[in-house]
Amino acid sequence: MSTQKILAEETVSITDFRKSPSSYFTDHVIGVLSNNKPEGYVIGAEAYEAIVAVLKQAQETTFFEGRFKPAAERMREITKQGVQLLSDASEEDLGRFSE
Repeated sequence: MSTQKILAEETVSITDFRKSPSSYFTDHVIGVLSNNKPEGYVIGAEAYEAIVAVLKQAQETTFFEGRFKPAAERMREITKQGVQLLSDASEEDLGRFSE
């Protein structure tokens, strides 16, 4: 059994996408699946323009404004990993950290 990496938090079958493509142009990425495999990704104009702006800024400078906006599920994963790292940390790992 092979696995497929899907770079979107929401997906739609190509069959459903064909029925109403304009409804899938949103402010976030939507993966389009064919036979449960990613065939492509759809994003709205505003999201695309933001991506182009970031790429342009990255080409012009070595520094650019971050736009870290993880979804709720990803944020829960990050929090869980952070809790685990803190609980496993030794006194030496924590150094002079205090609350």
